[in-house]
Amino acid sequence: MKIESVTLREIHMPLVQFFETSFGRVYSRRILLVSVEADGVRGWGECVAGEDPYYSAEWIETAWPTIKHYLAPLLLQSELSSGRDCAARFARVRGHRMAKGALENAVWDAEVRQKQQPLWKLLGGTRREIACGVSIGIQDTPEELLQKIETELAAGYRRIKIKVKPGWDLNVLEKIRARWADIVLSVDANSAYTLDQVEHLRKFDAFNLLMIEQPLWNDEIYLHARLQKAIRTAICLDESILNARDADFALEIGACRIINIKVGRVGGFSEAMKIHDVAVRHNVPVWCGGMLESGVGRGHNIALSTLENFRLPGDVSASKRYWKEDIIEPEVEVRADGMIAIGDTPGTGYQVREDLVRKFTVREETFRAGK
Repeated sequence: MKIESVTLREIHMPLVQFFETSFGRVYSRRILLVSVEADGVRGWGECVAGEDPYYSAEWIETAWPTIKHYLAPLLLQSELSSGRDCAARFARVRGHRMAKGALENAVWDAEVRQKQQPLWKLLGGTRREIACGVSIGIQDTPEELLQKIETELAAGYRRIKIKVKPGWDLNVLEKIRARWADIVLSVDANSAYTLDQVEHLRKFDAFNLLMIEQPLWNDEIYLHARLQKAIRTAICLDESILNARDADFALEIGACRIINIKVGRVGGFSEAMKIHDVAVRHNVPVWCGGMLESGVGRGHNIALSTLENFRLPGDVSASKRYWKEDIIEPEVEVRADGMIAIGDTPGTGYQVREDLVRKFTVREETFRAGK
């Protein structure tokens, strides 16, 4: 497969409603889309780097020049046999996993379009439907949060996840459990706590949670193992797991009992599948987290979620939860029973609406082989 060009596009998409985590509140997204031209087809990827370097050291203003000056030239220098070749080609560039993931996933997308094959099958997926959960950000009041949960339960979502931070945790959990004693409920801290708050974190055990996601530092594994020994609630690691080696270490020392795999965060499909396989060996379930992606990244998340060990509902929600108008057709829809059906359409099963991409684009740059 010969990659003839790489195009970067920054698009601006307003959210249906603000989304707040322990990092802050966002009302719209600056999204970096990557497309590659190869042998007459166009493959699409999405960089999940945020608007600011809060969730990770990567952000959109590091991803763009990294792709422009380093990754795109490496990709354009010679032919590839498949998307699996990208990781080795990019290996000389340290870090920058979100930039790498966007470009690698675009190549996988181009590959399956050339082969007229569903992406999920090329990845080795087996599930013909996937269970969906939903992530609800911090709200202005607990009453608004309860209303949001009621709406999402009525829509069929199989797991409710709320964002927590000191001052917005036990008080809202008490209200949730007083109203819904038995729903599948989890919390995501995005590193909002420290190990000296273990007595506070132990109080989460009273709420029968599926998991507490990333309670401690984003770059820490060992101290999560100490915390996991001190609490009954299962810890799920997200930001701490950068690659399969991290996953193996975390599971070996008991730092978590669940792993969240975000394909755009760990460097692309190749590394995401390796992390999945490590979890299989340890008999630990994984699930697919979301990063407020457009339909491009959402389609890739759905394909990844068909692998056998994605046993827990992921944050693969319907397009309409986030966007008044998504950039794919059909838009992602979740059935009334909280499932997404997996079809046999080539590619992701979704087509990029290039008219909307052009409408939302605020900057664009194309790189070609030999130039």
